[in-house]
Amino acid sequence: MEEKFIEAPPQEEPTEPPIFPQNTFSHIRNKTRRRELYRQFKLDVAKSKKLEKLRKKKEKEELGDKAPPKQVPKTIESMRVFEETMVDPGDREVQHDEDHDEMAPYFKREVAPKVLITHSNRTVWRIRKFLRELRSTIPSSKVFRRKNIRLKRVIQQAISKDYTHVIVLHHDKTVPNGLIISQLPNGPTAHFRISNVRIRKEIKRCGLHTYHKPEVVLNNFGTRLGHRVGRLFATMFEQDPEFVGRQVVTFHNQRDYIFFRRHRYVFKKNMRVALQELGPRFTLKLRSLQKGTFDTKYGEYEFVHKRREMDNNRRKFFL
Repeated sequence: MEEKFIEAPPQEEPTEPPIFPQNTFSHIRNKTRRRELYRQFKLDVAKSKKLEKLRKKKEKEELGDKAPPKQVPKTIESMRVFEETMVDPGDREVQHDEDHDEMAPYFKREVAPKVLITHSNRTVWRIRKFLRELRSTIPSSKVFRRKNIRLKRVIQQAISKDYTHVIVLHHDKTVPNGLIISQLPNGPTAHFRISNVRIRKEIKRCGLHTYHKPEVVLNNFGTRLGHRVGRLFATMFEQDPEFVGRQVVTFHNQRDYIFFRRHRYVFKKNMRVALQELGPRFTLKLRSLQKGTFDTKYGEYEFVHKRREMDNNRRKFFL
């Protein structure tokens, strides 16, 4: 019986992938040569981008209205889902609520702010330095060394001495990790997680501050909760800023993080403005918003962060 051999179909030779991509020069051992090739590669990329930009510009001039639309990059902000609780500042219901809430007397200039800043026990020099810079930011404020006095007793003494706000800073050794802002005597009380703290000494080209009353800028506080938090920030500052000092305090809300900055502005020619940071700088993340002052047992919460709600051990910040 004869054996039949079936010839296999011819196979294409596999193409070997390049060992190194075009923008990688790690296979070149000569450091000077590798650096020169990488520099030339970056120049070629920049040149090609410039030529592509000029080509699109020329195409737009030739086609006019028929030119293809400009591509918009996809960012976190552009892809964010619309928040249903966004409110219109001109809404009558919102104006009625703001005219009759706990913070209305400050905006009607019936009450002047008076802020007490305190801290937890055993502070170090960096925390004390940060508190002094925070005091210089809020003109009508005073730093109180808490020592071993319980926070509830500090609140009672602050109310008896006509303080309108209490700011409590919590820290882990030299790193601040919690900030509480409470309006006296009826609240509300906001608990924040504080991070990325930089004092004036740690900021490059930081300017010298003065004790003028600053202007307050609130960005992106458009929801009902944002209105409450933004108004709480505004009540700590007087409503009559001193424009001679040219100082501005900014609370910028982006992706639910509140960035605090303090600058001095200078007007230049051609309607340009130059900014100089005065410090300090830090970032806040809202953990909870409570009606009243420091009542963790029977207090009513307007907002509680989900992670904050699941972790009951976080209550130690209110003690």
